[in-house]
Amino acid sequence: MVKEFTCIVCPNGCTITAEAEARGDGAYAVRSVQGAACPRGTAYVEQELTDPRRTIATSVPVKGGELPLASVRLTAPIPKGEIFAAMEAMKRCVLTAPVEAGTVVISHLLGYEADVIVTKSVGEKGRG
Repeated sequence: MVKEFTCIVCPNGCTITAEAEARGDGAYAVRSVQGAACPRGTAYVEQELTDPRRTIATSVPVKGGELPLASVRLTAPIPKGEIFAAMEAMKRCVLTAPVEAGTVVISHLLGYEADVIVTKSVGEKGRG
């Protein structure tokens, strides 16, 4: 099977063609990759075919905050198939103000080497 990708790793946006064979577990064995202007494009396509991963960014509620929500994100990508389970775990988070950017909200989300961290500080309501 031949698949075509637009690389998202750098601004070049290379059109990359990969020849792959289904392994039966939902992933593919990569036979060849053509069209990448750099090694990162080849690595991107190989990962997409063998072990697709994604990062997630969302918001969680903040009790007593000057803002009702704090933005959070993953520190590393997780398997694409785990996105909905990850969102469910993140949806259960409720923070209490003040919250500092960089604070780890969930360590090792779903057992992966990815933490959920706060990306925007939220102060207490009525302070500062």
